[in-house]
Amino acid sequence: MVLWMSICEKGELDLRKIIEEVMSNKRSSEVGGIASFLGVVRSTSSKGEKADHLEFEAYNGKVDEVLTKISEDIKKRPGIVEVLIRHVVGKLRQGELIMAVVVAGKSRKDVFPALAEAVERTKKEAPIWKKEVLSSGQANWVSYK
Repeated sequence: MVLWMSICEKGELDLRKIIEEVMSNKRSSEVGGIASFLGVVRSTSSKGEKADHLEFEAYNGKVDEVLTKISEDIKKRPGIVEVLIRHVVGKLRQGELIMAVVVAGKSRKDVFPALAEAVERTKKEAPIWKKEVLSSGQANWVSYK
């Protein structure tokens, strides 16, 4: 049951709400473990240069479809109850949340591999683009893969 969209604006990413959504699943009584990944903006670019901020853009007509498909695919794995993926768009500064991926399942042995797959597939398949803006003022679109 998806209560809100996969893409959100800065400040809207709330881990408590995501956990509440996970536990609202009709199969929540099966959950023995919840694993999460939180992506955070770091202070350096992908090449180690001092970064001012990142800017994320998403293909609004497609990104929710792709993230839902990733979630649904992973939920078919044995022992997985729920998979939620949320990603922020817009301008983000060092320390701010970029994305949250939460996987709930029967045990840690189920959720950890599923979490890794969800994160990697999101970065590889989701139509989301990242621009690094350096302290020098230079800006570069970089691979989010």
